[in-house]
Amino acid sequence: MGERLDDKRVLITGGTGALGRHVVKRFLEAGAQVHVPVFTPDEADELKDFLGDGAEAVSLHPDADLTRPEVTEELMGAVGGPDPNGPDILLNLAGGFAMSPITETSPETWERMIAMNATTAFLTSRAAFSAMKARGWGRIVNVSALPALEGGAAELTAYGAAKSAVLNLTRSLAREGAEVGITANAILPSIIDTPANRDSMPDADTSGWIPPAEIAHICHFLAGPRARVVNGAMLTLNLG
Repeated sequence: MGERLDDKRVLITGGTGALGRHVVKRFLEAGAQVHVPVFTPDEADELKDFLGDGAEAVSLHPDADLTRPEVTEELMGAVGGPDPNGPDILLNLAGGFAMSPITETSPETWERMIAMNATTAFLTSRAAFSAMKARGWGRIVNVSALPALEGGAAELTAYGAAKSAVLNLTRSLAREGAEVGITANAILPSIIDTPANRDSMPDADTSGWIPPAEIAHICHFLAGPRARVVNGAMLTLNLG
């Protein structure tokens, strides 16, 4: 199952989602102390159902609106660890998706995409960085998207801009963290094979879609000691 992470505190935002659940499971199998912020009780219930008996090993943090800086700062204390409190490993999977022509993209949609994708990654990274720097070791893995690397895509104005911000955040974190033992990398998956994507595209050819468990494997590698030379990478994940 790859490298053991028995002594590591791992914070996984978006850990209740279709991808996040598989990432949580992977890190639990590696022996990590897994922390997952949740926004609604339903999210927590869905994660517990997915993990079964393994759910007892996860620390859930309720009412976690990660677009609020005071919430992310409080979350570091809940994760614990040596002073300053905070995780050894941060995986920013939280986000949202919206697709529409520019003329039909409202300012509210723009703000929501920036908040859900970019602001959450910024605030959690900012809050966790101090603890990682103090320990001289840390791993940050962010989830972006292929349109961000390709310079945008039609009808993905708000989503593409938000994911582009995640890429630039990752590069900045990588450069700032390089001298203090912190790496930051981004993964850019194509279409992930989730129930929601299958429902929204019932006639699509799914042969090139990426299983969430395979993305979880990449996250695990990037978070481990052997990935210390991987920093600032933009890893495209694409089967098609």
